[in-house]
Amino acid sequence: MAVPWLVLATLVAGGAYVRLAPSDPSVWHIDPSMALPAGGLPVTRPGQAPQIATTQNTAVVRVEMPGSAPEVLARLDAIALATPRTTRLAGSPEQGRITWITRSALWGFPDYTTAQAATPQEGSTEVTLLARSRFGKSDLGVNAARLREWLSRL
Repeated sequence: MAVPWLVLATLVAGGAYVRLAPSDPSVWHIDPSMALPAGGLPVTRPGQAPQIATTQNTAVVRVEMPGSAPEVLARLDAIALATPRTTRLAGSPEQGRITWITRSALWGFPDYTTAQAATPQEGSTEVTLLARSRFGKSDLGVNAARLREWLSRL
């Protein structure tokens, strides 16, 4: 009879840890270009389907968007914050980098998405987006799907 209670207690403790574990900006608010594949990743131009590189628990993409870096990041920030269960962890459009936390509906697993923008030429901004999971070995494709959704609305 003690086994079901032990299993239940373990599930509750695990769920509480996932939801309450602190998110340290020094760990998660990092330069997303550090996650680019070894050979690099081409920049997706406006009107092209994004080329998202994935691993089991990360997704990264580079896109070119019209506008200045703060303008593009402000639009992306509004899209991110309109996503259910998403909050800003660190950064701002003016700083050139923002990190958001998006939590899964049932267990509250946190995924971290960081966007960094630079304006290599006037009127055009290059944005690198990195989405990754904190817990587990696979994100089941949700990070790449989130990037596609956000980019489609940008």
